[in-house]
Amino acid sequence: MTNTIQQPVLDVRGISKRFGGVKAVNNVSLKVMPGEIVSLIGPNGAGKTTTFNLISGVLPPSDGQIVFQGRDTAGLKSSDFARLGIGRTFQNLALFRQGTVVENLLVGRHIHFRYTAMESLMFWGRPRREEIAAREKVEQIIEFLEIEELRDKPVSQLAYGQQKRVELGRALACEPSLLLLDEIVAGMNREEKEDIARFTLDIRDEFGVAVLMIEHDMQVVMDLSDRVYVLDFGMLIAQGTPSEVAADPAVLRAYLGEEVSHA
Repeated sequence: MTNTIQQPVLDVRGISKRFGGVKAVNNVSLKVMPGEIVSLIGPNGAGKTTTFNLISGVLPPSDGQIVFQGRDTAGLKSSDFARLGIGRTFQNLALFRQGTVVENLLVGRHIHFRYTAMESLMFWGRPRREEIAAREKVEQIIEFLEIEELRDKPVSQLAYGQQKRVELGRALACEPSLLLLDEIVAGMNREEKEDIARFTLDIRDEFGVAVLMIEHDMQVVMDLSDRVYVLDFGMLIAQGTPSEVAADPAVLRAYLGEEVSHA
């Protein structure tokens, strides 16, 4: 019987990013395997969001290689990353505030539209089929995120936690294989955090989507993560299970800014 070696969904190999003379990210390597929830943590200014920007194609790396589902992503545009299957939420909400929930979620479907501008004028055949499929997918996401009563409301009228759900839904509308969550529970109350944690687990378990998240809430990290990577000053200083990382002296120094006694 032959054992099948599982390939990473994401394989980041020694990436660095320089801004002038400053190395915001310095020789960082990490992997996300199928079915995993992986966290990237570290103090403010550690390089986490820059790493996300490199992985999602917002920025090109100065050095190193990013391989997604076996494909080297060098030279691709940021829109290509979404088409490949990388969905992302942002630390600062990037929604169309005057648009409705449905309209915002449909934005996430645009990468799947294949009809031409001329075909769209007719709205028949392929344009009509793709629009119907997009709306069906959006309705599935609305039901999954339990926001049916909000579907026709402008995003500007929603509470912050509800807006975060819409942002998550828009990322899901891309039908990603890898979901990047950038501080998805920041600013939420306990109940809202528990809801997002539940949705994150369901996204992994029901949809088969691997998750890489930046998160400052250590309870969320400990509860959800299979593995954790820790950055400090742009460098990877620790990796392992949540319990291993929580007990690592280098991690404690990075967060507490002091030597850790083992007395």
